[in-house]
Amino acid sequence: MSSPAARVLRLLELLQSAQLRTVPELADHLEVDERTVRRWVQQLKELDIPVETVRGRYGGYRVGSGRRMPPLVLSDEEAVAVVGGLLRAQAAADAPDVAVQTALAKIGRLLPAESGRRVAALLATFPEAANPSAAQPDALDAGILLTLADAVASRSPLELRYRDAEGVPSRRTVHPYRLLPHTHRWYLVARDVGPGEERIFRVDRVRTARRLPGVVHGGVPERTVAQLLARFAEADYAWRVVLRVRASPARVRAHLPRSVATVTPAGPGWQRAEIRARRLDWLPALVVRLDAEVVVDEPSELRELLAAAADRLAAASTPPVAPSG
Repeated sequence: MSSPAARVLRLLELLQSAQLRTVPELADHLEVDERTVRRWVQQLKELDIPVETVRGRYGGYRVGSGRRMPPLVLSDEEAVAVVGGLLRAQAAADAPDVAVQTALAKIGRLLPAESGRRVAALLATFPEAANPSAAQPDALDAGILLTLADAVASRSPLELRYRDAEGVPSRRTVHPYRLLPHTHRWYLVARDVGPGEERIFRVDRVRTARRLPGVVHGGVPERTVAQLLARFAEADYAWRVVLRVRASPARVRAHLPRSVATVTPAGPGWQRAEIRARRLDWLPALVVRLDAEVVVDEPSELRELLAAAADRLAAASTPPVAPSG
């Protein structure tokens, strides 16, 4: 670690990994004199990183709370642990979260090769709810996802190189409004400037994304977003699933957003949910999360999957038999 910049980053890592560091301790870790440590601490302060000086016999330096999140320096082991925690949190959620996915993308792009292989192995062990790119024929490009998320947040126009379902390439200028997850894929809701209409673009079909000068004014009306989401729910997928759920509309919608299902009343206290799905294997977990009385009207294959899952749960809940003798 010969460059001064690398050593300043190492100083930040040391400060973040302990409640307090003394100047002699930092000098020993960094193999420099105490005067150099103080100079590097001043450089961190000039970068608006909230390094605090603690006076007294047992004083030193520590990182305090600031106006914004400072750069967080992690060891390889810590980075892999953070990825694991994010994946577990996402797996417990009903839909992918933009912040989780961009955080995973940022960490994944910076990991050394060996740690990257460990993260890839970790991703392979998690369900698609935590790993949306696993369901896609082409891996989701982390750089593109980050560019789109940043453009949505900063209201910046974009130039996309895009390839449609038939493989036809095109170059488009769009005004991005929102990133949406649906059946383990990411979609960008945007105004396609050429034809002048709101569209939904599949993120894994975006080949390149480049921010353009300017600011996107206004936004897409909520009613338009609802109409676009309804297209997902009504899409012609392999399976048509019809459930009746004894719960309030709000409870059902908490687990089945408009992009996933069409929900209508089905009698006092009951809701009818119609889902179009590519596969059925994720639905038993959904039924459990609903935590309500559910009737599967169709298909029969889903009832079979639920029965098999119930058998596994019953076996898991059976107390172990003590060995005889």
